[in-house]
Amino acid sequence: MRKQLATASLLLAATLAANAQTPGTRPERQGIVVKQDKTQESPRLNPVQERAKRLSDQMARDLRLNGYQTARLRAINDDKVAKMAAIEQRHAGNQKLINEQCDAVCKERDKELQAVLSNDQYSDYYDSRSTFRKYDRDYASRSSQVNSDFVKSVQNPSPASSGATIAPSRTTSAKSGR
Repeated sequence: MRKQLATASLLLAATLAANAQTPGTRPERQGIVVKQDKTQESPRLNPVQERAKRLSDQMARDLRLNGYQTARLRAINDDKVAKMAAIEQRHAGNQKLINEQCDAVCKERDKELQAVLSNDQYSDYYDSRSTFRKYDRDYASRSSQVNSDFVKSVQNPSPASSGATIAPSRTTSAKSGR
């Protein structure tokens, strides 16, 4: 029994040692550096996808959706939020036209969600549409404000102070009393 156990452990150790010495098929194990393809999007979400994801997460929580419904909701919101973002960019400054066209997109979403949600869930959604729309608009305005602040800070990197300068904190030399 002891011989079999010793043989099995030696065989396991030899296999692991041999496997550790052979280069794997993964590029980083072969010493090859894989560069990121600059033509592809980064794994981070773009602002429109992030906006749709946040709205979908909020709706899924509030309406208590199951996995299938959440997946369908995400697909619907990805499409509709992309349309609304395009409308907002195309008609920037004309709030009346933006509201009219975004309301039409929201009506499309209502029809699509009616096929996905149960009657109770759709009733809850219908009652909360203005809340979801406000949540989406608030997020969009916050993110656009952050983006515009960032662009301004890059274009004009000077500090936004009223004549403040960077100087030493003490104007007199410190006495050493040791």
